[in-house]
Amino acid sequence: MRNEAKAESELEPATCTHVDVSVVVVTWNAQRFIGECMTSLQATAAPLSVEIVVVDNASSDGTAKIVREKFPDVHLIESPTNLGFAKANNVGIAVCRGRYICLINPDVHIPSDCIPRLLQYMESHADIGLIGPRLIEWDGRPGRSTMRFPTLWSLFCRAIALDRLLKRSRLFGGFLMYDFLPDEPQDVDVLNGWFWMVRREALAEVGVLDRRLFMYGDDIDWSYRFHQAGWRVVLYPNAQATHYGGGTTERAPIRFAIERERANLQYWRKFHGPISTLAYRGICSLNSFIRFAGYAIVSCLPGRPNGAAMNKRRKNAACLRWLLTLKYNESEVEHV
Repeated sequence: MRNEAKAESELEPATCTHVDVSVVVVTWNAQRFIGECMTSLQATAAPLSVEIVVVDNASSDGTAKIVREKFPDVHLIESPTNLGFAKANNVGIAVCRGRYICLINPDVHIPSDCIPRLLQYMESHADIGLIGPRLIEWDGRPGRSTMRFPTLWSLFCRAIALDRLLKRSRLFGGFLMYDFLPDEPQDVDVLNGWFWMVRREALAEVGVLDRRLFMYGDDIDWSYRFHQAGWRVVLYPNAQATHYGGGTTERAPIRFAIERERANLQYWRKFHGPISTLAYRGICSLNSFIRFAGYAIVSCLPGRPNGAAMNKRRKNAACLRWLLTLKYNESEVEHV
């Protein structure tokens, strides 16, 4: 049992041993999901050797206790503070011994053949650095788990909803790729960060997640760095897992909406110049303003349930205010 997080200076991956796959799961108040996630991971098909590392970000709902008492074989790291997604995953990576490392969200159910299928494909394609399975929604429908790298044009199309109106258009369809649900393995720009498998050799070259990204933005940043280093990033739909979604963000939607804006701005500043960054902030502000205005109108319509619209109006107002000032308004950001 490990009871505290490693220092930043120690974040070098552990020496690889006989373990085939190491799985890192970062938790924060994930009590209602963690049992199913751990049980499904422990059922991973033989003959693979799998180690599971859970990094708990100071949960207050008993998540760590569940792992400690019900899953004693899991390597539990309990951080006294919330390190954020990227930094906590790096702490977990530092103790991993596997030839391959999976980073998986706690609100994911992993079929027993999912990890073996991903590993087998990685083993037969030595140029793949990062791979992910097909995402299945909670209701059984296939979901989207890839993106194109964002551009100012695609962000503008997103702001004025052209990507929704013209989903199948490469020019206007935007970076969210709503219609992209392939049945065969496909190279992609970005794999969303709900489930990754990374090759240890690629990890050594590309490096761990950018710890400055507290939550969000890490998927675009990491995928971009794999591409820069010459490694393929692949969606492998022959393996699949169920992602329930909302396991963390539903507790504090305004707070995490602002965290998303902040992380995406950090990514943009990292790889683009100041003029492009200024244009980026302007387009994102336009996006939040249009949605604020739309939800404000809907929430005032008579005879319609308007609770959800009012919440979305408040969320977009908070994001707009943050984008214009880059400061939190503590009175409207939830504390959980």
